[in-house]
Amino acid sequence: MSASLDILASASLWAAVLRIATPLIFGTLGALLCERAGVLNLGIEGIMTAGAMVGWLTVHLGGDLWLGIAAAAATGALLGLLHGVLTVPLALSQHVAGLGITLFASSLSYFVFRLTVPTAASPPTIEPFRPLDIPVLSDLPFLGEALFRQTAPTYLAIALALLLAYVLVRTPLGLALRMVGENPHAAEAQGIDPIAMRLGAVVAGSALMGVGGAFLTLSAFNSFFPTMIQGRGWVCIALVVFASWRPGRALLGALLFAFFDAYQLRLAHVVGKAVPYQLFLMIPYLLSIVALLVMARRARVPQALMQPYRRGER
Repeated sequence: MSASLDILASASLWAAVLRIATPLIFGTLGALLCERAGVLNLGIEGIMTAGAMVGWLTVHLGGDLWLGIAAAAATGALLGLLHGVLTVPLALSQHVAGLGITLFASSLSYFVFRLTVPTAASPPTIEPFRPLDIPVLSDLPFLGEALFRQTAPTYLAIALALLLAYVLVRTPLGLALRMVGENPHAAEAQGIDPIAMRLGAVVAGSALMGVGGAFLTLSAFNSFFPTMIQGRGWVCIALVVFASWRPGRALLGALLFAFFDAYQLRLAHVVGKAVPYQLFLMIPYLLSIVALLVMARRARVPQALMQPYRRGER
């Protein structure tokens, strides 16, 4: 018991929570933006994989780290545009199109990676983002290590969550986006183009997903391997439901899952071989499922989510 409490009092645990949560924040915000407009994007797993690969490849070929982030965002946006065209104006199944994007993007990423690194036994490494040294704040006991020695993309993710929360609730653009996700025909009657709004939301949301993948190769790690996303995209889809389609709650949900993940890693190290490590790996997913079941009963789904919109129809 004392060992488990010591873990909670460790600044390194809370620093790890922020690091683990960062790609989830980007991915969850991206999925939330798509779904608020009425489009389910199950291509997130493949988009994050493509973003991770393109971000790493850009820096590996000599680009700047921020250029890698921009390239990953552009890659996500292009894949989002493909998904949006298939599901919005063509009104194809959002489930099928999303899974197709995941398979296509994941396979293409591995293909391009192997073209670039055909024979290396281990992937080449790059120089990733370094933790920021914030004057005064980074030197604070406990809080300095836990909160103020993160890399720049982590602070960007938190800022984007707050910005998206403001935009959705306080701006005409956010109102139009929510209206399209609730009743696109009513939005059309108010002079809003639901097709353009949905396409824009899917492209922007997919760009955020790409950045979430790039965080793993440009900040959390320093290389790319095809299986590095490891289901984070599906976790993001679940976190959107947990958050009831609200960015603030999405931020808290990502931090909650990251806490479970970071805590189980340290608890497994303390316990050692007395308990199978697979049990510890299950902990964050099991607790997340419980939290999802509790929150999903009270969640209010956007009324037009997954409903195709055809101009002029009622």
